[in-house]
Amino acid sequence: MNILEQLYEMTAFGPIAESPAALLMLAIGGVLLYLGIAKKYEPLLLVPIGFGVILANLLGGGMGVVPEEAIMVGDGRYMNLFEIASEYGIMNYLYYSLIKTGFLPPIIFMGVGALTDFGPMLRNLRLAFFGAAAQIGIFSVIFGAIAMGFTIQEAGALGIIGGADGPTAIYTTIMLAPHLLGPIAIAAYSYMALVPVIVPLVANALMSKKEFKINMKQQDKLYPAKYEIKNIKLVKIIFPVVLGIIIAIFVPSSVPLLGMLFFGNLVKEVGSITKRLSDAATGPIMNTATIFLGLAVGGTMTYDLFLDLRTVGIIVGGFIAFAISIAGGIFAVKVYNLIAKKKINPLVGATGLSAVPMASRVANELGLKHDGNNHLLQYCMASNISGVIGSAVAAGILISVLG
Repeated sequence: MNILEQLYEMTAFGPIAESPAALLMLAIGGVLLYLGIAKKYEPLLLVPIGFGVILANLLGGGMGVVPEEAIMVGDGRYMNLFEIASEYGIMNYLYYSLIKTGFLPPIIFMGVGALTDFGPMLRNLRLAFFGAAAQIGIFSVIFGAIAMGFTIQEAGALGIIGGADGPTAIYTTIMLAPHLLGPIAIAAYSYMALVPVIVPLVANALMSKKEFKINMKQQDKLYPAKYEIKNIKLVKIIFPVVLGIIIAIFVPSSVPLLGMLFFGNLVKEVGSITKRLSDAATGPIMNTATIFLGLAVGGTMTYDLFLDLRTVGIIVGGFIAFAISIAGGIFAVKVYNLIAKKKINPLVGATGLSAVPMASRVANELGLKHDGNNHLLQYCMASNISGVIGSAVAAGILISVLG
């Protein structure tokens, strides 16, 4: 009987009976895996996050990330990484060394920069302003979140979901409200995956058929540009250096994200002499960072922290921020069209999110649906790419003001 009792205690049946909510979290992890694998919604992150959720809620496995208070040893001091690994295991080591320090999101941004072409934005600079207008959702939700009972730091972390940028949302949350990292990351990446649903939903509600049919190429013919970039290659090399310096002067706290983004873009644009650096940034470095980021974020979503009414508030508030960001870009174009001769399709404003290039593709398909010759992709990319910069700047402002 002693042997049988020891065998039973070795299993997880006892802890599961005491905490059946862990089974619900296992189901949530399974749903995330289904969305990533079967539906192909952001699979590179939802698959590791979903599996991380499952690992964190396998009771007795010791793979859940413990709260910050658990690693405190008194007098404001914390365990070192060796002690954390020995006491709480590999997942906590990954979280406190790579996530809590804010290390991985900038590394991923470096890879994003090496995959980004600023050419469409540089050729259509006036469209870049609509990427800034679309960040309104980030700031407008903050006051509502405070009214719902969130602290101002938590509200700032919730609002950043409206920027539609996963690494930016994670980085901001780490700096402002690390205890909300799991639900905010899930909400951010889920809504990014649902861009093909949310963008048409908002656009159809706010735009007329006449606006859908505004043909940007016809507008270019009617009102040709006065100036044209002659040496686009040189401009694309200078651009990340100059803009990086300018932004660093005005919003220094955004440098970890944008600095790495611009560095990644620079090594891409320089060409063959830095191709190995570009390949590394977009290949093994970015892939490894993505794996550890997803697993560690999933590891924070233990049943006792995730199953909370505030999680519902984050999901709802994140959707509102996302929708307001899209609407803000659309209304900004509408206002511009009232005073300008050269009209812009409001779908360009709808893509001021950071969900590159998915938002641009969705907007292009909407334009083609109303007019088979209305190709908007290159114009939407100008606003879309500027949204990446805009969301990182917005994150820097939030961290500086609220952190």
